[in-house]
Amino acid sequence: MTLQLKVSNMACSACVTTITNAITVIDPTAKVEADSKTKLVNIETQQSEAAVKEAISLAGYTVAQ
Repeated sequence: MTLQLKVSNMACSACVTTITNAITVIDPTAKVEADSKTKLVNIETQQSEAAVKEAISLAGYTVAQ
């Protein structure tokens, strides 16, 4: 499944790393591309959208609706 999520409080490369790590914890094979300028995270994953959003939220970031 391919997801594109907007993470409004992703501000820097450290944020990108934290979000990427949070997603790979729940899906080690996920491919994650995050851009702190556009605030978009593109994810190829086998996990559900809800699981990915929860992982990002638990890492301290807000996923836009």
